[in-house]
Amino acid sequence: MRRAACQCGQLSIELEGAELGGGICHCLACQRRTGSVFAALASFGPPWRVTGQATEYLRVGDRQGSRITFRFCPVCGTNLFHTEEGGDWVTGAVGAFADPDLPPPRASIYESRRHGWVTVPEGTRRFDLDPE
Repeated sequence: MRRAACQCGQLSIELEGAELGGGICHCLACQRRTGSVFAALASFGPPWRVTGQATEYLRVGDRQGSRITFRFCPVCGTNLFHTEEGGDWVTGAVGAFADPDLPPPRASIYESRRHGWVTVPEGTRRFDLDPE
């Protein structure tokens, strides 16, 4: 089981499902959402359990029209996790797990928007945009 929590601890998610892999996204939406140059993400299958209250933001993907609902802590503003409409997985912000043993990313997407000084771990699958 893995647990991720916001900065103030009001919102958390416990993940019991299989770890489906992790990745990094360099798209402009993720850069703005995280305030960083990329988003580091880890996805898990069901079941999961959310504790606390979340604010939701629905974003529609620019290429495939995916409908993704992001959950934020309304107290401290931490972007903790998101789900995709029609999917049976949840994706959490790697930093919110506070676990340096999470595996490295398997994929790096929107490489076309990657900052030139950001290096990607060797062996990571790289995509110029979002793979279809």
